[in-house]
Amino acid sequence: MATLQDPTKIRNIAIIAHVDHGKTTLVDGLLKQSQTFRDNQAEMSQDLIMDSGDQEKERGITITAKITAVQHNDYRINIIDTPGHADFSGEVERTLNMADGCLLIVDAQEGPMPQTKFVLGKALAAELRPIVIINKIDKPGRRIAEVENELADLFLELAVHEDQLHYPVYYAIGRAGKAWTSVPEDAELPGDLETVFDAIIEKVPAPTIELDKPFQMLVTALAHDTFKGKYAIGRITRGTVKTGDPVTLCKKDGSFAKFKVDNIFMSHGVSKSEVPGGVAGDIVQLTGITSAQIGETIADANEPEALPVIEVEAPTLRIYLGPNTSPFKGQEGEFSTSRQIADRLDKELETNVGLKVEPADGIGFTVSGRGELHLGVLIETMRREGYEFEVGRPQVVTKEENGKTMEPIEEVLIEVPAEHVGSVQMELGQRRATLKEQFASPKGVTKLVYEMPTRALLGMRNILLTNTKGTIVMNSLTIGYEEEGSALQQLRNGVIISFEAGVTTPYALQSVEARGTTFVNPAEKVYAGQIVGLNTRQEDMEMNVCRAKHLTNMRSSSSDGVVQLVPPTIFSLEQCLDFLENDELLEVTPKNLRLRKRELDPNKRKRQK
Repeated sequence: MATLQDPTKIRNIAIIAHVDHGKTTLVDGLLKQSQTFRDNQAEMSQDLIMDSGDQEKERGITITAKITAVQHNDYRINIIDTPGHADFSGEVERTLNMADGCLLIVDAQEGPMPQTKFVLGKALAAELRPIVIINKIDKPGRRIAEVENELADLFLELAVHEDQLHYPVYYAIGRAGKAWTSVPEDAELPGDLETVFDAIIEKVPAPTIELDKPFQMLVTALAHDTFKGKYAIGRITRGTVKTGDPVTLCKKDGSFAKFKVDNIFMSHGVSKSEVPGGVAGDIVQLTGITSAQIGETIADANEPEALPVIEVEAPTLRIYLGPNTSPFKGQEGEFSTSRQIADRLDKELETNVGLKVEPADGIGFTVSGRGELHLGVLIETMRREGYEFEVGRPQVVTKEENGKTMEPIEEVLIEVPAEHVGSVQMELGQRRATLKEQFASPKGVTKLVYEMPTRALLGMRNILLTNTKGTIVMNSLTIGYEEEGSALQQLRNGVIISFEAGVTTPYALQSVEARGTTFVNPAEKVYAGQIVGLNTRQEDMEMNVCRAKHLTNMRSSSSDGVVQLVPPTIFSLEQCLDFLENDELLEVTPKNLRLRKRELDPNKRKRQK
């Protein structure tokens, strides 16, 4: 595919939305309808083509921003598919500067949600030209008129200047690949996304460019492969670049390094093709700049000028992450030393701009991120790569202002069936949350809007899912900082701790079951200090879960039956993180997640209290 030499025929657009409102599905439709793939290519029958990572496919969410491009008539449209979750806001912040416009996608039933507000605020602050698409208009519970009004209020609140209040609205069924300029009388009629292509070409401005100035490009993403090495990805701010050009890398520390551009690639669908050169306004991938980092500038060799570094919001949660110290260390993972973990975290910092890593006391690290999901995805990724380590309870990142400690405050939006509203309000009342708004929406669902400290949110999702039989929908967004309040009481019951190492027996687990909920199966290896269940009382309890039944020569009609146990509660990674208290750790290996006490020796534990 040849380079577009006419920059007026380039359109750079970011697709933004709340999680699960249909961004990636709409990108699928744009890719398929622009003849990006041949009719017999596998992608034509795939869904969520852009979600390439294993965890993205499993969780059904976008985690890293993806850049693709389609050709529509004479126009080259670069599309940036961004995550909809505020935990991955670093991905949004680093990629929006490549776009000139944005497609804001909103669910016709749910309307604007907390993350919609977050991503739209970022896009408008970057002065992107917005195009609104109300998606999923075939839903039975659609509320198109109300959603339009809610959007108007949101734009009034967030717009940076008046031009942004005049935005076009389109109506779509992303899954079917159809869009209209007005609400159709019959959504079953045949249709396509031609109106969206036309809107992008007509409403999004061409990039403002300076072709005659020296070359300059900010690195906003990195990619690697074994063939070409590191790819520095970004939008050319000014000038042109050709294969073989000498360039200067302006480093973050103010130093300069000289390189030569080996190859230039441009996206086309899910693949990339080599091109002889790129012009200002286009998004390119350069190889040969081996030490490039996100936020650094690649510039003309003779006139190196650095662009402003991308500003990313500060992390709100931190977690201890260190080498495994349990009796089972080194048995299940391929990489378990402090040095191997440090090297892996350094590699992560290259691309994960929202993350911070600092040495902790001793041999571990303090890893700070934008939320439990952000940290959970990193932990799960490392686990799948064969790493073995332990993590502590997530802690809130506070900051000092005028001699006062300030903590992050979140707005929490909860949707729950009417019959569970009481249990939700009781739980949030214990966590000192302030109810800001409550209203009933159609179909017996109540919406509750709360403000509460981030630390009060920790561990809440599990409890609410249990209390509402899994029917709750909860979204949160950091809205600012307030002076730190008093400590919260422990809301979780005590735990049942294994008294000795060994293999669990059904006979012993029967007595654990009588005192609480079990977390382990029979015939499972455990060690002293491992958490094997949740007590029905507030205090911790030690039990011998490896005790076998003693054989006697007495027969009893009742005792020789088969032991029947309730299946144990098996937590996911996020549920384990939610469950932890300050004196507990989570052992993470490629095969198992084990909850344990920080201090395994029972005598030392007692002395610490």
